[in-house]
Amino acid sequence: MSNVWRPSFAEPTTLEPERVTSPELEVESEVSPLTPTEEPFPEPLPEGRYSDRELSWLAFNKRVLDLAMDETRVPLLERAKFLAIFSSNLDEFFMVRVAGLKRRIAAGLATPSASAMMPRELYDAILARTHELVDEQSRVFADVVRPELAAQGIKILRWSELHEDEKNSLTQLFNDRILPVLTPLAVDPSHPFPYISGLSINLAVQLRHPVTGALSFARVKVPNILSRFLRLAEDRFVPLEDVIASHLDHLFTGMQIVAWTTFRVTRNEDVEVEEDDAENILYALEKELLRRKVGRPPVRLEVEDDINDTILELLIRELDVSPKEVFRLPAPLDLRGLFSIADVDREELLYPAFLPLTNPHLAEVETAQAADLFSALKRRDVLLHHPYDSFATSVQRFIEQAAADPMVLAIKQTLYRTSGDSPIIDALIEAAQAGKQVLALVEIKARFDEQANIAWARKLEKAGVHVVYGMVGLKTHCKLSLVVRDEGEALRRYAHIGTGNYNPKTARMYEDMGLLTSNAVITEDVARLFNHLSGITQEINYRRLLVAPHGLRRGLLEMIDAEIENHRAGLPSGVRIKVNSIVDEAVIDALYRASNAGVPVDLWIRGICGLKAGVPGLSENLRVRSILGRFLEHSRLFWFANGGKAHVGIGSSDLMHRNLDRRVEVLVQLSNEQHIAQIEELFRLAFDEGTASWWLGPQGWVKKTTDADGRPLLDMQAHLISVMSQRRGQV
Repeated sequence: MSNVWRPSFAEPTTLEPERVTSPELEVESEVSPLTPTEEPFPEPLPEGRYSDRELSWLAFNKRVLDLAMDETRVPLLERAKFLAIFSSNLDEFFMVRVAGLKRRIAAGLATPSASAMMPRELYDAILARTHELVDEQSRVFADVVRPELAAQGIKILRWSELHEDEKNSLTQLFNDRILPVLTPLAVDPSHPFPYISGLSINLAVQLRHPVTGALSFARVKVPNILSRFLRLAEDRFVPLEDVIASHLDHLFTGMQIVAWTTFRVTRNEDVEVEEDDAENILYALEKELLRRKVGRPPVRLEVEDDINDTILELLIRELDVSPKEVFRLPAPLDLRGLFSIADVDREELLYPAFLPLTNPHLAEVETAQAADLFSALKRRDVLLHHPYDSFATSVQRFIEQAAADPMVLAIKQTLYRTSGDSPIIDALIEAAQAGKQVLALVEIKARFDEQANIAWARKLEKAGVHVVYGMVGLKTHCKLSLVVRDEGEALRRYAHIGTGNYNPKTARMYEDMGLLTSNAVITEDVARLFNHLSGITQEINYRRLLVAPHGLRRGLLEMIDAEIENHRAGLPSGVRIKVNSIVDEAVIDALYRASNAGVPVDLWIRGICGLKAGVPGLSENLRVRSILGRFLEHSRLFWFANGGKAHVGIGSSDLMHRNLDRRVEVLVQLSNEQHIAQIEELFRLAFDEGTASWWLGPQGWVKKTTDADGRPLLDMQAHLISVMSQRRGQV
């Protein structure tokens, strides 16, 4: 049976209780799989049709920087936050993507990328573009955001700008809380150059001996025990490194301070675990995380723009970086610290307060205590749209209710990223302690969350939860929850399939969608997939799911090809896709062919886009839009016209090699007409010329946030907040 959504499948109008003991009642007949390449297209696609993924990512981060400059639509403190997000994004980019590129260059791998760029050529292009972007970020902060903050009474000051009473107070703080944890490290014949941890802020200090006049060097690491910007009275802030630098004589008594400056190193922080050789993935990953702390080569050196030549030459030599990898920037370095500035309690300088509300279909069954989700899901499927729909009263409540319900026999859950104090984790522990069968499929290789995932995976194990650490060679990235409930006459399964992580904190900031359902066919699919993930099966056949790595790419290619055939037959055709990133060449080529055949293709991409839009003879019928704002657009949506009866799905997968080949991903087909209409309305809004967005054209991305008269275009997220709030009383 081909692992695709079946065009002939129609969801029953009433959902009968699922009989877990009789799955054979709904077995679908086998059909021969289609092969997308059986009828080759006459015209080969041209060379140079792919955009480079790394340069495209830098273009995405430029759009983040655009938000920091958007004085019309973005409040001031939110603009400061986008400057911090830009820095945080760039850190991860260098730690992972640039580090990986450097490894390939060092290994002598001269294979060109999909964009036909050689590794060294691409590396130079990345560094050149990054220099341009960080220079622009520095200008925006120094010339625009910082002065505007000061005009609103929020001042980021240097030591010399402080009042005497403030200096005295900070000196006391330095002596009491900072000095005891500082460790000055000298560099001389008996003291080798110290290891500089990644992303730490450091003081490089040049000293002179008062008698001999000999010059020496020392390094002081700025501790993270206090906020990066120390807050004084009346929203006045000073960088922590400024306070330390102004008290260096307390550290180097008897020495003359010749010069000091700050610097910051970015290192390769990607985790590498050879799973095939690891008897225990958990143990192997813990060892690799320990190695991450030391010995990782630098990939970037940030220094103050007025650094003296002697200190700079020493840093370049000892850290073994090239001049191209040195970024000279005005102080303060590391603008991630602006996150703390953005937390100032000034409502008028922030986005208007927003409180997610309970989805109306769940609100229908609310009692004085909480909604009875199982009663709601017996009536209908519920499509959730976070953060507009509350995560706490939907997904979180679903798992908490299952944990507390004596009729629930089992809970199965995938966990990719979640918060350390997650009520989801607490609910699973409660369920296990109550005697329920609980399975948690924990992806401990979720990048940068490995240590946290290990900690709470062990917490789950101690509570009696069956913890599975994914599959060898694959990351489990799908977002699934399954509940089995004894309802007397039969067992019934309930499931949640989502596009985002089970993380209550990010659910308030990330835009995601999810399906709550008791549909017998979908829940049977989910149950078989869980058995495949936790046990030993060769299951690849599903009726309402597309599952990677075995069938997702194939299913999407078949549906794109079907749209081409529909267009040729004069039937309604079209493809609409919303993902974070698209780089998979097979999917891109299929979309190019659809565009060339006359099929309208709309792509809503937040981040990396490996294809080119609006190119004559290649992508004239292909539109690409990007929307960024107060919420991080994270849902993955798929719509195919299908001759007039649309195929629509949501899921966890982006269109990247890692998602389609090296991860377990799930897309689920929607069949409720209201749900399909809701997805269609989102696409309509995103591609409306009156909506603020970025448009991809042959020459790159173009920002369109105001009309010809300079008036702001529709902010889609603000519009949805308003619409969703009004919808509560209409359903």
